[in-house]
Formats: sequence, C-alpha cells, structure tokens
Amino acid sequence: MPQTHAAEPTHRLVSSPAGRIHLVEEGTGPLVLLVHGFPESWYSWRHQLPVLAAAGYRVAAIDVRGYGRSSRPEAVSAYRMLDLVEDNVAVVRALGEETAVLVGHDWGATIAAVSGLVRPDVFRAVGLLSVPYAPPGGPRPSEVFARMGGDEEFYVSYFQEPGRAEREIEPDVRGWLAGFYAALSADTMPAPGAPDPHFLSPGGTLRERFPAGRLPGWLGERELDVYAGEFERTGMSGALGRYRNMDRDWEDLAAFEGAPVTQPSLFIGGGLDASTTWMADAIKAFPVTLPGLTASHILDACGHWVQQERPEETNRLLTTWLASLPA
Repeated sequence: MPQTHAAEPTHRLVSSPAGRIHLVEEGTGPLVLLVHGFPESWYSWRHQLPVLAAAGYRVAAIDVRGYGRSSRPEAVSAYRMLDLVEDNVAVVRALGEETAVLVGHDWGATIAAVSGLVRPDVFRAVGLLSVPYAPPGGPRPSEVFARMGGDEEFYVSYFQEPGRAEREIEPDVRGWLAGFYAALSADTMPAPGAPDPHFLSPGGTLRERFPAGRLPGWLGERELDVYAGEFERTGMSGALGRYRNMDRDWEDLAAFEGAPVTQPSLFIGGGLDASTTWMADAIKAFPVTLPGLTASHILDACGHWVQQERPEETNRLLTTWLASLPA
C-alpha cells in the first residue's frame, strides 16, 4: 500500500474495486467525494480535506483514473467518461456508503456533473469548480475544437494525438507544470494582449507561451515537487486520456442530450479564468441546466485553480453550501 506524503495532514489510503487509491479524512457526517482535474491529483484538495473533516463530513479526495496512485490502463478508450462515473460509484461503495456529495474542479467538475446526471441515485448533490456545466449534445467536440483559433491550434486539439503532447511535456515535467500552472493563475497569467497560452502557433508548443521565472503565489517549490514527482513517475498519457475520449463521450451520452442536472448544485469560478469567460453562456443557462443550483459565485481576481488560489474563501463557500443541503 503506498504511503501518504509525510508532511500532509493524517489520511488513510484505501483501495476500491475500481483500482482507485483515495485519501480519506474520517468524519461522521455524509460522504463528500472530491475529484481533481488536469494536471493535478488528490493533493489539489489539501486545503479542503481537514476543513471539511473538521466540519463533520466524511471526506475523500481521489486520484482520478490515470493519475497518481490509481490504475493507468493502456487503452485510450479506458478513460471515457462513463468509466469514470462508475469509478466514482465504486469509490462510494468501497467506503461503505450508498450516496455522496460530489465536488469537482476542472475536468473533475465535468466528471462530477455527468456523474450526477447519469447516477442521481448515488450522487445527491454536485459542486462544480471552475468549469460550468454544459449538457451533452451539440456538434461533435473534435469538430468544434478544430474550428477554434484560426491559424493557431487549440490546446484540446493538440492533446488528441497520443504521444504528441507527451513529447513536449515529459522531458521536463516539472518545468512544464510550473509554466502551465502559472499561465492560468491570476497573479502570473500573461497580460491582456499577449499570446494566448491555450493556443499553439503552427509547429509550436504550448510551453512557448507560458510565463517563465516566477511561480504563482499559491504554488511553492514543495507543492510543485509533489505534482512533478507524481507525473515524473507515471508519465502524462493517463492524464491526457481524458481529452482523447471527448468524441466517445459525445456518442456515449447521446441519450442525455440537453439534459439538466437536477440535484442541489454549487458553482464557484474565477473571474479571470478562461473557463468562466469563454463559457459565460453556459453560466447564464444555469436556471435551465442546473435547476437545483443553490449558490453560484465568481471570485474576483482569481484564476483557474480556485481552491488553491483562494482556499479560505472556497472553504467557506463549500461548508456553507454543504450545510444547506437536505439531510
């Protein structure tokens, strides 16, 4: 059984039938399951775990399939959304629970929303950080992304081809992660008018547009060591597998086209995050797409990594929302 990071709050590592490893803070209240995004790990919730546990919840932060201490299947198709939904169900069952509140950030927000959509019997409420819910349907994703950026290539399209992004990232995982985190953080992101780090010039790399020389305020050398150490050990293919299944997800979820997530929900986004500005129409549609929404917050002067950039405010919003949920 792998060990926890020595300097972290006391956690317990648990294996589930899905091959997942999770870190659990034991409380006596309802289970809250925390799901990270790209390129992160359970560690992205280090500020939330002790606070939610102290508030009385039984809380678990998982390594999503393909990341950290969880299983990393070789087949690209093993990272489709419906598999990740069933992973989350298996985690709940492995912890001896019937239901859970699911909170996700970045890709984790989409995983949380779709988990609530597909398995409302298990996930009784969903919290979404950074990425708003947009119902399944519409044009095929690969076609949408191919039209973005004009002569430049959108990063999601860049991530599609197995091995391509890995060749950029894996020779210097630590440096690439530092640049990626900085590019999407409020205090280090490129100035308005600078080349957009979400796009590549023809024949270029993402890294060419990352800020250099300064870490964002929320990310110290020690925190970067934790993230880099995991991806140096695992490689990037498992994490990138999520991007490489977007067309499969579009097909798999066709029966849910346009469907709302009706459970109680929460949204927290960063005011400077492209996820909230580009998807402003999705946020405006929440009365239809998230009819159970009980709280929505845009944090001023905050970038993409909301629970790490603004941990105290995020913790306050999460605990207030959780306390408002029906027993």
